[in-house]
Amino acid sequence: MKEIIFATTNQGKVKELKMILKDLGVKVLSLKDINLNVDIKENGTTYEENALIKATTIARLTNKIVLADDSGLEVDYLDKAPGVLSARFMGEDTSYDIKNQAIIDKLANAKGSERSARFVSAIACAMPNGETFTTRGTIEGEIGYKIEGTEGFGYDPIFYVPEFGCTTAELTPEQKNKISHRGKALEEMKKILIQKI
Repeated sequence: MKEIIFATTNQGKVKELKMILKDLGVKVLSLKDINLNVDIKENGTTYEENALIKATTIARLTNKIVLADDSGLEVDYLDKAPGVLSARFMGEDTSYDIKNQAIIDKLANAKGSERSARFVSAIACAMPNGETFTTRGTIEGEIGYKIEGTEGFGYDPIFYVPEFGCTTAELTPEQKNKISHRGKALEEMKKILIQKI
């Protein structure tokens, strides 16, 4: 069975990836699974650049097919912040409960469409032969008025999806994978992987 390394230690992301790629007949391994602890400087200015930095670094170290994701929350009221700095917003060690409440507080005076936001995900693939590919997915929504839901991770509890009438943290994992930014980007990447592996 072919192995694909997902360049993350985030178990929430690993779970999503395994669900989406389950019918590809590949074994998905995280950095934790292969005991690889690498400090990668994500200094790109776009999600694609950061995802490629991670994927190519790990591919060079392992000589395997590597997928990496860089994603973020863009809040229009905050000039699309936190954006590519989403994971590092208010410091990497700051809990998402604190980050989420801070964003809600910053939008205290924002009403209706002023609360528009989106999740963006770029997935990069680095092949052992040096080939690389990227795909992108987005989901539009708005920032909720309070933290709600226990599914998902990160900013999911404040990202409200009007057509579902709830946050992405209140969706089942299956529902979320169908509509999420990462789910969409991974579905596009899956089409490429089917051709390449």
